[in-house]
Amino acid sequence: MTAIDERMTRFFEDLEVPEGCKAELIRGEIVMMAGPDMAHNLIVESIVDQVPRIRWHRLQTQDVAFPADASEPQPDLVVIERGAVKGPGRLVPAPAVTLVVEVVSKTSVLRDYRTKRELYAEGAVPVYLIVDPIKGLCVLLTEPTPAGASGLPDYVAERTTKFGEPVPLDLLGVVLDTSEFRTYS
Repeated sequence: MTAIDERMTRFFEDLEVPEGCKAELIRGEIVMMAGPDMAHNLIVESIVDQVPRIRWHRLQTQDVAFPADASEPQPDLVVIERGAVKGPGRLVPAPAVTLVVEVVSKTSVLRDYRTKRELYAEGAVPVYLIVDPIKGLCVLLTEPTPAGASGLPDYVAERTTKFGEPVPLDLLGVVLDTSEFRTYS
């Protein structure tokens, strides 16, 4: 990490985000966005309800650490196995994360489909689920690799399903029911 990245990280840690907004540090840039839509929140709630609490922590406001990339995204949902992280802290190290979920908004399309896809693959997050209420689709990405076909970090396996179709989250032992997922109005 460069000196500029370190200064930006310190600045980000001290940033006071206005109520109703969310901020992320993505590749050295601070990205601020408005709070989510109700459809977005209901999708996240549905996923949380389907991931068994007995084995998994299902965290909705958790920053994830990617120190080599000057990134501290806050996915819409972070799933980590119980016992994978010891002690308190604002950041969960990327290697401890099993699943990240991003619910696409009109302003996050490029970030969710491209920037975060590369970031999560580079951080070796085993499962990245993109839920897109604009298109009514779920994109399940697995098998991260440091250099995909484009030479950039990517996921080897990609499975796209429509809302209403099941999404197998094999690593979690869950088949996600998406019948309650709704598109934006």
